[in-house]
Amino acid sequence: MEGTGASQYGIGAVSARLVEAVLRDERAVLPVAAHSSDHQVTLSLACVLGAGGVRQMHLPAMTPEEHQALDESVRVLREASERALTVGTA
Repeated sequence: MEGTGASQYGIGAVSARLVEAVLRDERAVLPVAAHSSDHQVTLSLACVLGAGGVRQMHLPAMTPEEHQALDESVRVLREASERALTVGTA
């Protein structure tokens, strides 16, 4: 904490904000990580957060190159997830 100037207060403030959005059913648009049923992995995107958690995920407008980069990220995440699930089963 001393070397970077980081503080646990920032994490607490963000956590409190997320809890408020859920408890108050605010349907606030916030950047959070959630499972995407379209991509079958967890992604950090702008999400509508309300009672019950993430209600919607929004993909930003992207260029074809950005779509390709997202698809590559999804592939890498999926492969890493599959590897993690097989650890200790062999």
